[in-house]
Amino acid sequence: MTPKLCKAGKQLREQFDDSFPDRDRVSDGWVADARHVAGGKSDHIPSADSATVRAIDVDRDVSGSAKPDLMPDIADQIRLCAKAGDKRISYVIFNGRIASSRMGWRWRKYSGSNPHNHHCHISFTTKGDTDGSFFNIPMLGGTK
Repeated sequence: MTPKLCKAGKQLREQFDDSFPDRDRVSDGWVADARHVAGGKSDHIPSADSATVRAIDVDRDVSGSAKPDLMPDIADQIRLCAKAGDKRISYVIFNGRIASSRMGWRWRKYSGSNPHNHHCHISFTTKGDTDGSFFNIPMLGGTK
């Protein structure tokens, strides 16, 4: 089966593209590379049943230049969107920290092999497979 990105992933990536059309995309990605596959566990690996990928990486440099660095604030707003009840977001990793429902959506140290300093990683739940509705994230076009 050909891998396909979940609808929530497509929507969030589109909101990044609409909000920051000139952003750097060097560290963007969604489908697993050999490094992910070798590790065996990643939301970038297509699901066995439907070939759905439930993660995106978005390059840190959304402003089109190194400054201002807006990704820390955007990553935090994605975390807050999930904390406010958006059940499509599973977890967020950025700059050596991870946030998920496990700890009430508080940032905590991330100890994985890649600290995600050059991009923000967003993983989605299975709810995001079919729900491509707009994410209410202020820096990505939302109102709250």
